[in-house]
Amino acid sequence: MSTPKRVKTRDQVKAEFARAGKTFAGWARAHGYPVAIVNELMRGRLKGRRGKTHEIAVLLGLKDGVIEREGAR
Repeated sequence: MSTPKRVKTRDQVKAEFARAGKTFAGWARAHGYPVAIVNELMRGRLKGRRGKTHEIAVLLGLKDGVIEREGAR
């Protein structure tokens, strides 16, 4: 069994990006996600409950969750 990852706040994620000199736009492009969705998620306007926002939130560490790829059964 794997141990759940520690969930981070938006401010913690923002601080990590600032320390690393990275932008959310650059991260979004590198991972193939729309920049606008990542920005809205980081502003708290989107919650990351399902679909792409869920995937992004899990990858950024904003929530503990599973990412299932379509067709993977």
